[in-house]
Amino acid sequence: MKIAIIGTGNLGSSIAKGLISNKSFSSLYLSDRNTKAVDAFETLENVEVTSDNVLAIEQSDIVIFALQPKHIDGVLESVKSKISHNHIIMSVAAGVEINRIENILGDDKNIIRVMPNTAISIGKSMTCIAANETGKDKVPVAEGIFGQLGTTMVIPEDLVQAATVICASGIAFWMRLVRATTQGAIQLGFEAEEAHELAVQTCFGSASLLIESGRHPEQEIDRVTTPSGCTIEGLNEMEHQGLSSALIQGIVASFEKINQLKTK
Repeated sequence: MKIAIIGTGNLGSSIAKGLISNKSFSSLYLSDRNTKAVDAFETLENVEVTSDNVLAIEQSDIVIFALQPKHIDGVLESVKSKISHNHIIMSVAAGVEINRIENILGDDKNIIRVMPNTAISIGKSMTCIAANETGKDKVPVAEGIFGQLGTTMVIPEDLVQAATVICASGIAFWMRLVRATTQGAIQLGFEAEEAHELAVQTCFGSASLLIESGRHPEQEIDRVTTPSGCTIEGLNEMEHQGLSSALIQGIVASFEKINQLKTK
């Protein structure tokens, strides 16, 4: 596959790292006005770093637009004459709906909306995929690419905004929970590095238990809690302080914010 990534910020460079790690291309063009984040890749075989979006698109079959919402319209306008019916267009721009892209490129183009998260750089992304009517038969191509970089789920486009909050913003939410656990461990007497390792590995083990067992979180919680024990004491205090409520409210606030982005 000949792939171009237009925009090499945090997400674009993370996708590039994942593709390079899995050798998921015959050629890879990385294009941006500022290529600093990916300049080191230029020495790799079949990888080209450029600031010429048109060149990158002309040399590729699959074009991934990894741009901020405020920039995507201008970039699409500048390259639309170079995008053919044979191209598969993928956008990972948060809050940018397919019809916004169709209004510039046309609804006769293969357009796929993809929402990965930054764990894609280590092949652990949760990536959600939706397509326009023309691009529906190209969805397996997106699944093939992003399936090598984690787990994929094909969803209706009206759920992509919510998926962005849970999966993309969710990385930050989980990082904050890990940080809080680390701080708690330090308060209990562990050195910072020890506290960090304890928090990270326990988080990893928790997720792995759910993935491997297929059980509901409450079932795993029941396996840890004992009557009048320290675990239920801690859980109840966290709930009294509003842990679940705060997390849910944060998710909803993030969702409301991303819905504002699509109007700008």
